[in-house]
Amino acid sequence: MSKKLIITEKPSVAADLARALGGFVRHEDYFENDDYVLSSAIGHLLELACPEEYEVKRGKWSFAHLPVIPPHFTLQPIAKTESRLKLLIRLIKRKDVISLVNACDAGREGELIFNYITQHAGNGKPVERLWLQSMTPQAIKEGFMHLRKGEDMRGLGDAAVCRSESDWLVGINGTRAMTAFNSKTGGFHLTTVGRVQTPSLALIVEREDRIRKFKPRPYWELEGVFVCDAGEYRGKWFDEKFKGKEEDEHARADRLWDETRGLLLQEKCASKMGEVSEESKASTQLSPLLFDLTSLQREANGRYGFSAKLTLGLAQALYEKHKVLTYPRTDSRALPEDYISTVSSTLLMLTGEGVGKGHDEAVLARYAPFAKKILDSHWVIPNKRIFNNAKVSDHFAIIPTLQAPKHLSEPESKLYDMVVKRFLAVFYPAAEFLITTRISRVQSEPFKTEGRVLVNPGWLAVYGRDAQSDGEGNLVAVAPGEKVMATEMLLSAHQTKPPARYSEASLLTAMESAGKAMDDEELRAAMAGRGLGTPATRAQIIENLLSEQYLLREGRELQPTAKAFSLMTLLNGLGIRELTAPELTGEWEWKLARMERGEMSRREFMKEIAAMTQHIVDRAKSYDSDSIPGDFGALATPCPKCGGLIKETYKKFQCQACDFALWKIVAGRQFEATEIEELLTKRKIGPLSGFRNKMGRPFNTIVLLNAENAPEFDFGQGAASDEGSVEAVDFSDSESLGACPKCAARVFAQGMAYVCEKSVGPVKSCDFRSGTIILQQPIEPEQMRKLLDTGRTDLLRDFISARTRRKFSAYLVRGADGKVGFEFEKRTPKSAAKSTKGAPAPTSSTIPSNASAATANRRKTSGQAT
Repeated sequence: MSKKLIITEKPSVAADLARALGGFVRHEDYFENDDYVLSSAIGHLLELACPEEYEVKRGKWSFAHLPVIPPHFTLQPIAKTESRLKLLIRLIKRKDVISLVNACDAGREGELIFNYITQHAGNGKPVERLWLQSMTPQAIKEGFMHLRKGEDMRGLGDAAVCRSESDWLVGINGTRAMTAFNSKTGGFHLTTVGRVQTPSLALIVEREDRIRKFKPRPYWELEGVFVCDAGEYRGKWFDEKFKGKEEDEHARADRLWDETRGLLLQEKCASKMGEVSEESKASTQLSPLLFDLTSLQREANGRYGFSAKLTLGLAQALYEKHKVLTYPRTDSRALPEDYISTVSSTLLMLTGEGVGKGHDEAVLARYAPFAKKILDSHWVIPNKRIFNNAKVSDHFAIIPTLQAPKHLSEPESKLYDMVVKRFLAVFYPAAEFLITTRISRVQSEPFKTEGRVLVNPGWLAVYGRDAQSDGEGNLVAVAPGEKVMATEMLLSAHQTKPPARYSEASLLTAMESAGKAMDDEELRAAMAGRGLGTPATRAQIIENLLSEQYLLREGRELQPTAKAFSLMTLLNGLGIRELTAPELTGEWEWKLARMERGEMSRREFMKEIAAMTQHIVDRAKSYDSDSIPGDFGALATPCPKCGGLIKETYKKFQCQACDFALWKIVAGRQFEATEIEELLTKRKIGPLSGFRNKMGRPFNTIVLLNAENAPEFDFGQGAASDEGSVEAVDFSDSESLGACPKCAARVFAQGMAYVCEKSVGPVKSCDFRSGTIILQQPIEPEQMRKLLDTGRTDLLRDFISARTRRKFSAYLVRGADGKVGFEFEKRTPKSAAKSTKGAPAPTSSTIPSNASAATANRRKTSGQAT
C-alpha cells in the first residue's frame, strides 16, 4: 500500500499533526497509519562544508589560498543529530513511500531544512508543501486539503540556500583574510568576521567611541518649593519657548546652561507669591503586545539580568521538557485568527479547573483570579492587535500551553511568570490615568509640576497595581484662585552624561531595529521586521562576540575590547564597509525577496556574492599593517632612543628614524596616544586598569620604560635589594593625604597603593596599605583623604564584583582596627522610596577584603579592602 512521508521541523509539530489527522500508531521516532508515515527533523540536521579538495587547514590560512569559492558545497551531518538523519533517509527510501510532504515551518529556514535532507538523501520522489500558520486541528486538516506543489516553492528554496551559502562564503573568506592580514608579522591571530556578527559589533564600538569622546557640559536646574493651604509641593522652572533638541541633543526645556541666569532667576522668584493654573486630562495605556523571543530576552535581561542565551535556554526547556510554553524561537507577537478557542482553553487551565493532580497549585493560584475575570467578562474576542494572521510569520507569539506547570526551577518559574502575566494582561482593558499639569507662575516665570493618578488599573492589575495603593504623582490640592508662596528656590548643578553602554537588552533592540535609518527606501523596506540576525540566532551572535574576545560582560554592560576597536579600524581602513554596516543584510534581503518572487535567479545572486568575496580579499591583500588608513597622527614627544619622530600606525607607535616601536595593544588593553606621550615623557604611567591576563581576569598595573626603552609592568610592591632588604622611600616631595588609622603616621600615594610611611623601607612598623584601584573602581586621592579624615568615602558606584562581574555601589569605611572595608547602601523598599528624600542610608555591616594590587579582584584574606 503506497504512503506519503510527512517530515516536520520539530518532534512536537509531528505529534500535533498525528493528533489532528488521527489513526497513527507510534513507533520509536515516527508515526504511521494507512496513508502516511510521519516523522521529524530536530531543527537543522546538516550543515555546509567546503569540499575536501578545496579546503585549507587553519595553519595554512594565507592570502595564497584565498578566496575560497568552491564550485559546489558538501553537506555534512551534524554529529549530535546524525541518528535522526539516518532514520529520515531510511524512511525516504522505503519502497511504499511514493511521495513526500514538506511540513517544516512555513518560512525560508523550514524550506532549507527540508531541502538539505532530501538533497543529502538523493530524493527523486515528488514533493508537496504543507503551509501552516496555525496549529489548531482544523487548520491542520485544512492545510492537508490544500497542499501546494513542491515546484511552486522553488523561489523560496533557492533564496534559503543562497542565504546559507552566502553567509558561509563571506564568513569563511572574511575571517581568513583578516586573520591572514593580522598574522603577517608572526603568530596566528584569529580575527573572525561575519555578515551579522560584525555589524552588531560595529554598533557597540561606535557607542563606546562616543562615550570615550564625550565631554560633559555643566547645566543647572531650578526647583521651587511652593506652600499652599493644603500643604507643600515642588515645581521645576522651564523655558516656555523651548522648541526641541534638534540642534542640541542634550537640550531640555528645564535646563539652564548659564549659572548666572539661574542665580538671577533664583533671586527673582525666592519668597515671592505665585499664581497657579491646572489642566487635567484623561489618558489610557494599552498593555504590551505578547512576547516574541527578542522582546522576552530584552525583558528578562532588564528585570533579572538573564543573558539572551540563558533566556533562550530557559524558554526552550519550558517548551521541550515541561511543555508549558509554545515554541520560543519566533519573531511574531500575534496569534492566528483561529486561536480564540485555544486561548479560552488555556485561560481555563490557568484557573486551575480540571488540570488534575500533580501540578503546582501555588503557581496557578496566582493567575486564577485574572484568568477567571477574563473568561467571565468575555474579553477573548476577535482583535487584530492579538489575533492577526498577517502578523504571524513562521511561528506565532510565545504563550502558555494547556499543560499546567510543575517542578519548575526558580529561573524557569520567573520566565514562565513573565509569559503568563503578559498573556493575561493583553486581554485586559487599557489602564486609565488622570494626568494633571500644574503651572505655578512666579514673577512671570513658569514652574511645572506633573501628577499622574491611576484611575482604573486595567491590565496593570495583573502586575499588582490598583488605584487605591497607587499614589504615584498625587498632587496637593490648590483651590481655584489661591495664591502660593515660593518659600525656597533650589538651584542644583548637573552635568550631561554620555550615552549608556549597551546591555544585552538594548543591544537586542538595536539589532532588531538595525536598518531603519537607511536612506535607501527599498533596502529599508527589506530590513523591516528583520534587522540583524533572527530571534533564534541573536543570542548566539552575542555569545560568539564574547567568546572571540570582542566583548566583555561588565555587570550588565557589554564593553568592546581593544580587539574590537582594532577590527573596526582595519575594516574601515580597508574600505570594506559591507562588513560593518547593516546595508549588506538589507541588500541581501531585498534580493532574496526578489528571488522568492521569481524576479532574480540563484546563479545571478551567487555571482554577485563571489564578486563581493573577491573584493574583500583583494582589499586585504593590497595593504600592510603600516599602511592601513585611520585616524592616526604623530606624537609630540620624540623617540627616547634616537630623538626621531614617532607616528601611530594600525598596530604600533613607530619611530620613523630607527627601530623603536611600542605595540598599541598589550595584555588585551589598547593604549591611547596621550598615554604613550605620558609614558615617553615621564617614563612611567599609571596605575592603569583594563589589562587582562591569559585567564581573562582583569588586573591593574603601572607601566614603566626600562633602561632598554622597553615597557614593563610594575605592580607597586617595592623592589628588594641584593642584600634582601628594601630600599628606603623618599616622601619629601609628596603630599600627605592624612594620618594612618593604625599608627597615626602620614599616608602617601605610592605606586598602586596608598601606604603608611612606616609600612615601606628597610624598617617596617606598620602594615597599612589600601589600593588606588579596588575591584576596578579607581580610588581618587580626595576619596582617600576623606576616608582618613572622616572614616568614610563618598558613595562609589563602579566596583565590579570578582565573582558575578556585576557593578555595585558602596562606601569605603575605616574600621575601628584601622582596616578598610565596604559598607553598602541600604536598599529602600519601593513603597517607602516614594516618600523618602535624599540619598539612601548605608547598611551598618561591612564586607572587608584584602588583596595585593595585582590580585584584588580574585581573593580575600585578612580583611582590608586593597
